[in-house]
Parts: sequence; structure tokens; C-alpha cells
Amino acid sequence: MRLKTAAALVLLGLLTLLAGIGQRTIWAPAETFTASLPGGSAEAPLTVIDQGLRTLHGGTPTINIEGDGSFLLAAGRPDDVEAWVGKTAHNTVTGVSEDGKELQVEHADGEAAAPNPAASDLWVATENASGELEYSWTPPADGDWSLLLASDGTKPAPSKVSVTFPNDTSTPWAIPLMILGGLLILAGIFIALGGAAAVRGGGRGFGGGFARKARARSEAKAKARSGQASGFSLVAAGLAAFLIALSAPVAHAASPSPEPTGGASSAETSPGGPGAASPVLLDTQFRRILEQVSSAVEAADAAKNAGKLASRVAGTELEVRTQNYKIRSKVGTYAARMPVRATKLLTTVVTTDRDWPRSVLAVTQGDGNVVPQLLTLVQASPRENYKLVETTPLQPGATFPSISREGTDTLAADDKSGLLYSGAEAMAGLADRLTKSNSAFKSKLVEGNSSPYIADTLSYQAEVAKAGTNGNFTFTHKVVPGSTVVFRTSDGGALVLGRINFGFQGTPKAEGDKLTIGSDAAALAGGTETTTGMVLTFAESVAVYVPPAGSADPMKLVAATRGLVGASFK
Repeated sequence: MRLKTAAALVLLGLLTLLAGIGQRTIWAPAETFTASLPGGSAEAPLTVIDQGLRTLHGGTPTINIEGDGSFLLAAGRPDDVEAWVGKTAHNTVTGVSEDGKELQVEHADGEAAAPNPAASDLWVATENASGELEYSWTPPADGDWSLLLASDGTKPAPSKVSVTFPNDTSTPWAIPLMILGGLLILAGIFIALGGAAAVRGGGRGFGGGFARKARARSEAKAKARSGQASGFSLVAAGLAAFLIALSAPVAHAASPSPEPTGGASSAETSPGGPGAASPVLLDTQFRRILEQVSSAVEAADAAKNAGKLASRVAGTELEVRTQNYKIRSKVGTYAARMPVRATKLLTTVVTTDRDWPRSVLAVTQGDGNVVPQLLTLVQASPRENYKLVETTPLQPGATFPSISREGTDTLAADDKSGLLYSGAEAMAGLADRLTKSNSAFKSKLVEGNSSPYIADTLSYQAEVAKAGTNGNFTFTHKVVPGSTVVFRTSDGGALVLGRINFGFQGTPKAEGDKLTIGSDAAALAGGTETTTGMVLTFAESVAVYVPPAGSADPMKLVAATRGLVGASFK
């Protein structure tokens, strides 16, 4: 009986051991599985691959795309991709079917075409391909990232799309089964050896009562060994059960359970998702944009052709440079605007406000920049690129305030939260300070010891008024509505940027008196003299530091410059 029990245990142990080994070999799950876009999906010019697909099964998925001709795969923040797609008809790949064979796709009707997404500033990275593409989907930075697939915005996006995911290859039962099988085999061997010993013990004896006593002792020992074997089997079974229970959470930790099939998004809590405080540009994006802006301005400056500015320059800078080219084409000695350089990037300021328009800053000092120059770039809407709207050299002796390069808040012009003055108040104060020598802001807004802008402006206005024997002159400085941008600084204060229009009007004192303007203004006005009066307009680009609320420090002019944009006779 013992030998039969032992044989059964050994056989069971072998089967269990083989089952454990089989899970690691012939029954081991495949290392990857592939899901494809189902045939017959509706055509659309754009296909969005949802960010939840990347983390659906852990590891790094590989996307395989086949299409006719050239196509583009671009990576961007989910909210940026959604904003760029807008009302255009599109497909969205959201997850994987339960059997893991098909990609789940949702179709949204809309406009039949979109602009070519290839040159958009929203994409942190792009892959251009012709015919086919194999793309390893790794995130360019922390947070959520979606993909946009398109041909040129007018043709249908490629429809042959498959995603290969790393599979869960964990076999949590393999080791416990192998351990259990080994223990069962050992238990069977132990019982078999115990039975053989009992038989040998029963064969010894010298007759009579001694033999009976010997048999009784032998039977008692056999029962003891049988009890030990049974106990050993129980311990083995208990140990195996413990190992099995222990292996389950370990396997779970090593291979996280996939999210629901639909590819649920973690955008609400991950950086870069809706509501997350992530910067609107990564450093690589910013540098690429800055190089394109610099190249466009350099080409336009060299040709004195404002048409070459259109793709990357707008607002104040477009107006000032256009007029600068016009004046220089007639007055060879007129100074050019300071060049815009992408090299020697000293610092960047990027907003975390993900609404549009978006504003960012760069401080550069490349060739031709006598002092560091503050560049203001604005993206007006998702499908427009960033454009340079102001270039403002830092004032000599001025210190650029500390602002986190990881991103900072932008405030509305009238928002005074935590500030000594709102952005609107700071700009109005500077305009008053530039207009009046006895301004109420004289002690509230100051310059550094070597910063000349305010002092030079007031001095210039006083000299013109004093020297103008034939005319009456007035000067105004008015903030341009909608031009003010406010960035929170690291100390809780703010950097305020904007445009002020500097108006200079002159009227003859008596009939027949003549007023004369310089050659630069004459190039715009069409003449040098007037008996009816004249109007000159300068665009002033400025930046002011505002201390945090409760500070006893004054506001400080950080950067300022002006450019002639208009001259006419009354």
C-alpha cells in the first residue's frame, strides 16, 4: 500500500513539475501581439491615435503604417492635437478589441479637408514617410502624448495601421507548480524508503514473544514513518499553496494589468493632459521655432523685403520693420533694426496657459546684439505658427527677473492677484511716466543707474519743445489695447510686456511758419516741410518688472525701444 501511495505521489509530482515547466516553454505566451485597423473603416483626412493606446498594455508599442505616397505622423499633447484637428472629419483610434486582434476606432464627421499639418509648431516631433513606416512610440517627455496621422490634409489618411504591443508574458503558476511537483516527488520517495525499512525490520527475530515484540515495535515505527510522510505531504502542500499565493502579487507588480479595452485616458492627472500645468513648448520645439523666426527675419533684413517676414513676424515688429525697410531704401544712413538671432539663447519663458493666444519669450544675444534682446512670440490660434511680435533690447544695467524655465502662469492685464500693480496699471504708469516729468509714478517706476530710456525720452521732448520757436509741440504715450502680456516671476511678481504708441504732433505758431522734419520721417511723409502741421508716430516696445504685493520696491523698466512707424502732414 505504501509503495502504491509513493508511486502515485511521484507520478503526480512529475505531472505537476512538467506542467510548471510547460508554462515556461511550450505553453509560454507570445512576447507581443498585434492589433490592426479593421477593414471598411470610414475614410477621413486625419487619424488621431489616442494617448491611452500607448500605455494600454505597458512597454513600448510599435506602430506600422502603410499608405499610398507620402504621409506624416506627428506627436503632440492631446489637447494640442484635438485643437489642431478642430472641426475636420477624423478617425480616432481609442483602444483594442477584447480578442486583441482589432484596433477600436471612432469616426467623427466634419469638414472634408484641413491644412497640411507638416509645418505646425504644435508638434514636438514628426516622422515623414513614403509608402510605409515603422514607428516605436516612446514619449518625448513626461505626460500624455497623442499622435496625428495625415497625408496632406486633403487626401485620406493611410488606412493600413497596426499596433504591436508587448504581451504579458508572466507565468505566475510556473514556479509554484515546479516546486510543488518536486516536493511531491520527494514525499513519494520518502514514503517508499520508509516502507522498505519496515519490511526489513519485520524479517528479524529469534522466536516466541521476542518476535512478537519486535513486530510490534516495527509496526509502531512504520506508523510513525507513515505519519511523518503524511505530515511531510501536508507541509509540502501548504508550502506550495503559500508560494502560489505569494507569486500572484509579484507577477501583478511586474506586469501591470491593462487598462479597460477602450484605452481610458489618465489625462486629468498626468502632466500635459487637460488642466495640467505643462509648458506649451518643450525646449526642442522652442529652439526649432526660434531658428525659423531668425532665418525669416535675416532673409527679409538682407533684402529689405517685408514680404519675407509674413510667415514668422506680425504685430508691432512687422509694422516697425516694414517701415524701417521703406526708410532705409531712401535714407542710406538710417539705422537698421537690431538683428534677431537664435544663437546664444540666454533664457526662455514659456507659459503653462494652454488657451490661445499663447505667448512665449526668449532672451538672446547673438552677433549684432550689443545687449541681450527680449523676443516676444505669439501663437494666435492652434493652426497658426508662432510669430515674432516684438523685439526689445534690455536696458543697460537692468536685470532680467528670474522665471522658471519649466513654465509659468500668464495673467490677464487687469489681474492684480499677488501683485503690487496689475499689468494694465504698470503699462499705464509707464505711459504717464514717459509723458510727464512730474508724473505720479516718478518714484513708483524707476530705471537702473545706467538705463537711459525714460530720462532720454523726457529730455528729448523738453528740448524739442524749447527749440521749436516756430511751432507748438505736444507729446503723448498711449498703451495699445490688447498688447499687454503678463508673466508670473519666480518671486511672485510679474514681467509685463506691451506696446505704447508715442505720438509727436507739431503745429505752426503763426500763419506762414514752417515746420521741418528729418529725412527719416520725410521718407514716410513724402516731404520735409509743412505749414499746416505734422504728426509722427513711434511704436514703443517695453517690458516692466512689477514686485509682488506687499513689497516696498518700485517697478523697474527692464527693456525698451522705439521705432518710427508713421509720419504725415495735417
